[in-house]
Parts: sequence; C-alpha cells; structure tokens
Amino acid sequence: MLLSKGLEIEMYTGTPQGDIVGLSDQIVASLDGFVREPDSRNVEYTTAPIYSYDRLLCAIVRPRQKLRAYLEHLGDYTLLPGSTLSLGGSDRFYRSDPNNPYHDYIEHTYGTKVVTASIHINVGISDPELLMRACRLVRVEAPLYLALSASSPFLDGQPTGSHSTRWQVFPKTPADVPLFESHAHFIQWTEDQLKLGTMQNVRHLWASVRPNGNRRPYDLNRLELRICDLIVDPIALLSVMALLEARIAQLLADPTLDPLERSTFPASTRAADLVALTDANEAAAAQSSLDAELRHWQDGRKILARDWIEEIYPEAWAIAKQNGFSCFLSPLKKILREGNTAQQWLKLHASGLDSRTIIMQGIQAMTVQERDLEDKLCQLLVA
Repeated sequence: MLLSKGLEIEMYTGTPQGDIVGLSDQIVASLDGFVREPDSRNVEYTTAPIYSYDRLLCAIVRPRQKLRAYLEHLGDYTLLPGSTLSLGGSDRFYRSDPNNPYHDYIEHTYGTKVVTASIHINVGISDPELLMRACRLVRVEAPLYLALSASSPFLDGQPTGSHSTRWQVFPKTPADVPLFESHAHFIQWTEDQLKLGTMQNVRHLWASVRPNGNRRPYDLNRLELRICDLIVDPIALLSVMALLEARIAQLLADPTLDPLERSTFPASTRAADLVALTDANEAAAAQSSLDAELRHWQDGRKILARDWIEEIYPEAWAIAKQNGFSCFLSPLKKILREGNTAQQWLKLHASGLDSRTIIMQGIQAMTVQERDLEDKLCQLLVA
C-alpha cells in the first residue's frame, strides 16, 4: 500500500547567467500556488498529497513550467539550480515582506544563512505514535538523504569545501532537539520551547525531520524531512522519495526497526547517544556527502554514506517492488554511481570550469529536462 506524499520545493529565480534576482513578490501576486520566503530571491511551491509517483512527477514539473512562462514574461529570467547563493549576494538580505514581524525576526537573528533553497519531503502518517516512530528512524538516517541530495558546494562564487554548504550554515533551531519518545513527549517539549523562547512559534522547529500537521503539536498527520538540498532533477528526486517511503513502510511492517529498540547503545543513554551520533553524521554528510564516513545508529560502527545506502537498498527495493514503485527507486543507483549534483559540479570545477559556467550549464540542463518530461510524460496524464 502506497503512502501519501507531498513536496515543498524552494527555488531561486534569476538570469540565465546564474545571477539570483528577487522576484517572489511579483510571482506570488500574479500566480496561484506559489508562496514567498522571507528573502525575495527564492520562491516556494507545494504539491498536494499524492499517492501515485507518476502524478507526483507531473505535480513537480507543471508548476515550474507555469513559473518559467511567467518569468519569461517579466524579462530574461529563469530558475536556478543549487541550494545556496552560489555566485554571490550573501552579504545582504532582500526582504520579500518588509511589514512581516516574523520575517523581521528571521532577518535580524539569522541573516542570509536562511536564504537557501531546499526540498521538504512530506509523507502521510495519521497515527501519532507511528509517526513518532517513523520520525525516530528517519532522524537517524537523515544524513543519508542529505548525502544523496547535496547540491550546494559554492557560495559567492567559490567552493566552500562542503558538498552541502546549505546544511553547514543553516541555523538548526532549537540547537538541541531530542528523539521524541512519544506524542506526549513531543507536545510537552514543544510547549516548553515556546515558553523558553527557543522557538518563536510552532513552525520554528528547523531540524532535519519533524512531525507536522494541521495544528502542531497536537493534531499531526505527516512526517516532514527537511534536510535535503534542492534536487532539480525530478527523476532523482522521486528516487530519494522512494527510498524514504520504502524505509517507512519497512518500519510500519516491522516496529522493531525503531532505533530506540534496535540500537545497541546502553538503554539509559540510548536516546541521547543517538542524537549525538546523528548530529555528527549530519555534519560529516554536509561536508563530504556520499563519501562521508558516518557511524551506524544500530551499533556505532563506521561506514561510508554510500555503503550504508547500498546496504539498505536491497530491502528497500523489495518493498518498493511489492508496492509497485521499484522503477522510481532504481535511479538512486545512478546517483551512487555518478555522484550527486555537488560532486558532479566539484568534478567540473577541478577540471578547470569556473562556478558561473557550471551553474549556467546546470540551468540549461534543468530547462531541457523539465520540458522533455512535460512533453513525454505529463501530457499523457489527465490533470
């Protein structure tokens, strides 16, 4: 049985030469389905919860085609790949809504560290205790999804030394987020943070994964994975989604996959040990992505991110095949074989190309692929 899936996709707007230009106020005023971020240089759209991968693919591509047409109407503008201000502009914040007090807080507290583009993946789980269990597993494996998606090796025109500069600089908030042992634990913790002021509101939980719903923290209906850099290739994005769905389905079928049960760390310190291990793994994955040396949550052994993904892939593929979506999981092998976007860009940079040329090539490739998918696949499906 397939789970419902939805995506929140943040993207930069700018010129075909790779310069990012803030246009979100005009976009949001003119197009339905797009929302502004605190900085005007990126804009977000959200897909409705969908079970079918075919339909989700078109829900990714179609709004972008609509946005592209509008950008061309405004001038010589397009959409840009990458999750950071790759070619410049990190010295200044461009407010999209100067009168919004929450945006005011964000600008003055975090500056341009939050001016990033990413993918948030949502998976529907209605039972709150099952949701907490899924959040625990996805939290300790979140570094693997970051490793697959890393696409921000440049900032202000230079390589930073990190494959995901976005996750290196992004202000994880609050600084200490536990593994939630129950729905009641999540409710109590959230209420405490709001009283302490470490969270400004219920949305101000900027961790790698969080429970989400219509009335947080009480009414929850989905898991939200927030760690991924922007994956502009829809096929690659769906393969990452398929791995996430397969792992959650595996957990729902086998509750002992819960890290609080299966990990061999001492029971008295297990939750804290798993958080410390995962935080270190996130930092390592942000630095070196698929080549990062991580520590496995089950027993603490050292393992490369790509080897860990290869290790869980066969079981994930079996579940995907059983539920009819293995063809969407299999492109994951291409990412492991050819590298993620950051690795491909850094390889080009090492061969002598400058960051602007690399971004411009990425813009062209993304434009061609989206139009190809729209023509070949989405036209066949009834909206």
